[in-house]
Parts: sequence; structure tokens; C-alpha cells
Amino acid sequence: MHRIFTTSVASVYPHYLAKVERKGRTKAELDEVICWLTGYDETELARRLAAGTTFEEFFAAARIHPNVSLIKGVVCGIRVEEVEDPLMQQIRYLDKLVDELARGKAMGKVLRG
Repeated sequence: MHRIFTTSVASVYPHYLAKVERKGRTKAELDEVICWLTGYDETELARRLAAGTTFEEFFAAARIHPNVSLIKGVVCGIRVEEVEDPLMQQIRYLDKLVDELARGKAMGKVLRG
């Protein structure tokens, strides 16, 4: 089992937030991206962050968006569409969406609209 699976999402969330805010994006936009991917609403996302939910628990309870297969590209030198472990792939999808948001991509494109 990879260490990230047992890491709390709340411990990584501030890094995601710092990354997008450095590039002029907002917490609301970050939350929108996470909610789009997971199917959580803002209240559920906040509850899971406050509870210290691990990535494994976070994605096990998520309702992954049906357009997730449209997320393609490289994160940390790894093509997200080629990741074999389903949980690791979902984590990489999240990383990819955060990267795109931070790079200034239009929200409609980030959310595969």
C-alpha cells in the first residue's frame, strides 16, 4: 500500500490551496474542482477534511464524475490515464486538476465542460 493512501486529505489540502492561490486562483475554485471530481458538495467536503479522512476513505465514498476519463496528461512524470491502481489514478486525477487550475486553465476546461 502506498503511503499516500493512508495520508489525510486535510494534510495535503493546504498545499493544493497554496499552489492555486500563488497563481491567482481561489479556495472556492479549488473546492469546485474537488467537488466536481468526487461528487461531494461543499458541506461534505468540509466535513471530510475536518474528520481527517484518508485518501483511501475519501475516494472510497466519492461518486467519481462520469467524465473523469477525459482527464489526460502527465503528473509527476506519470500519465494519469495509464495508472493501473484505481485509487492512485483517482489521486493523480485530483493532482492533474489542481495543476490545471493553478496554470490558469479556464474552469470550463478544467471541469471538462
